[in-house]
Amino acid sequence: MKLQSMLFQDRRDAGERLAKVLSHLAASHPLVLALPRGGVPVAFEVAKALKADLDLLFVRKLGAPGYEELGIGAVVDGADPQLVLNEDVVRQLGPTPEYIRAEMRRQLAEIDRRRRAYLGDREPIAVAGRTVIIVDDGIATGGTVKAALKGLSKAHPARLILAVPVAPANVIAGLREDCDEVICLYEPYPFYAVGAHYAAFDQTSDAEVVSLFSEARTLRSR
Repeated sequence: MKLQSMLFQDRRDAGERLAKVLSHLAASHPLVLALPRGGVPVAFEVAKALKADLDLLFVRKLGAPGYEELGIGAVVDGADPQLVLNEDVVRQLGPTPEYIRAEMRRQLAEIDRRRRAYLGDREPIAVAGRTVIIVDDGIATGGTVKAALKGLSKAHPARLILAVPVAPANVIAGLREDCDEVICLYEPYPFYAVGAHYAAFDQTSDAEVVSLFSEARTLRSR
């Protein structure tokens, strides 16, 4: 398939295309979780088309002692936040349980700050027993998405689905074991960058995130 035939105009165009492929899930009343910020315009279109609930999903890396850029794991946001550890790095560095708990609390506080900035006092929507669709604007390395999938699996959704417009085929293959279904519209080879497959790929602003969630609430209340 030629690249031009799969070029997305912008994130909302990508969301509309994803929604068509996901339409069979509408009857299950799914929960759509957007990875901020770029995933929000894509997820908004999916949630609107499926008449689904929409929420944010934050994933924060846990930094290693003295080496904050090195991740020993991640904490995944939600009504029941989950800790996902990189067991190989933890074995190598040996952070204490107290350090891990403190770092988790620190990252959860940052998640709470960001969630309130976007959604005010609204509590996260519980995923247990729901059909859950994680949406982003694309995947490059897959590290954040893999942590999100592993964390959400611990929260016991009925089905866990990953839906993205574009990602490398090898990364998608590595994510299939962590969820029930993967929908990816385009798996280019060679893969250079997510933004290379969008005509417009400006940074999603905080104001746009707030506006889209306000619009989503209005649509769901009708």
